Amino acid sequence: MSRITLSRFLIEQQRKAGTLPPELRLLIETVGRACKAISYSVNKGALAGILGEAGTGNIQGEAQKKLDVIANDFLLDANEWGGSLAAMASEEMELPYHIPGEYPKGEYLLMFDPLDGSSNIDVNISVGTIFSILRCPEGIDHPTQEAFLQPGTKQVAAGYTVYGPQTMLVLTFGSGVHGFTLDREHGSFVLTHSDMQVPETTQEFAINMSNMRHWEAPVKRYVDEMLAGKTGPLGKDYNMRWVASMVAEVHRIITRGGIFMYPKDARDPDKAGKLRIMYEGNPMAFIIEQAGGAATNGYQRIMEIQPKGLHERVAVFLGSKEEVERITAYHQQ
Repeated sequence: MSRITLSRFLIEQQRKAGTLPPELRLLIETVGRACKAISYSVNKGALAGILGEAGTGNIQGEAQKKLDVIANDFLLDANEWGGSLAAMASEEMELPYHIPGEYPKGEYLLMFDPLDGSSNIDVNISVGTIFSILRCPEGIDHPTQEAFLQPGTKQVAAGYTVYGPQTMLVLTFGSGVHGFTLDREHGSFVLTHSDMQVPETTQEFAINMSNMRHWEAPVKRYVDEMLAGKTGPLGKDYNMRWVASMVAEVHRIITRGGIFMYPKDARDPDKAGKLRIMYEGNPMAFIIEQAGGAATNGYQRIMEIQPKGLHERVAVFLGSKEEVERITAYHQQ
């Protein structure tokens, strides 16, 4: 039986369901090609002289790695000329990136975190790329950041690529979640994981325990109950995992269950959280929900939040539905 490549999968979805417009299909394929280029660079590492600091900072005030800059450029260069996009926005850039005048414009907006977990690059631990696609509001020819400020429910597609022992692209456009593994010999993503589902219950959680003293009471209560194990109120033992790469954490959860938590804390009470809703919260929430899980900020569904800024932050609790509902209930109490 012939293998199903990403291109073939998208074409078949376009033909069968009629819910995947040709322009969106081409855009997803282009993002996939950019992710392949990023994967090759990540794989070369020190051989290509691309490890270490870039000597620059991004709009978040964070020091950029060389690969942060390289990955950002790959995604801009691959997508600016294809005719599918009205504009792009990146976690690494303050303002939207407008399509150069010599290229045609399309009806979609692309947002991305070009290299999530980049602090892991130099120690050879999994990193990834996250992307989200929206429709550009009608009648807007030169999108400003306001055009991007749509709730996550408006996403038409989202995905991530994890650069680990294998490079995998995990994708949704609103009809389930599917995983594709990069075949380096043939240079194509191949469907290897159909209809991925997050297990409803779990005994695994991911959180940075070093921040425990800064957490709000509902988070402390929940983690204490998990640490209490079988003799505690939850009646089971939990394992803790922490990779410091959201892509790696979410990929583990979508594969075998669990809950990922990045709560707000007392160090900066004016910020709603650490992660960015546009580049991380919304796309990952879309993927997790399509796989049968849940994603909230502790009080409401992440995808229903109306963003107010291109780099707005959000608290994140996502993964197995039973656990997310529990921590959300603790916040609401």
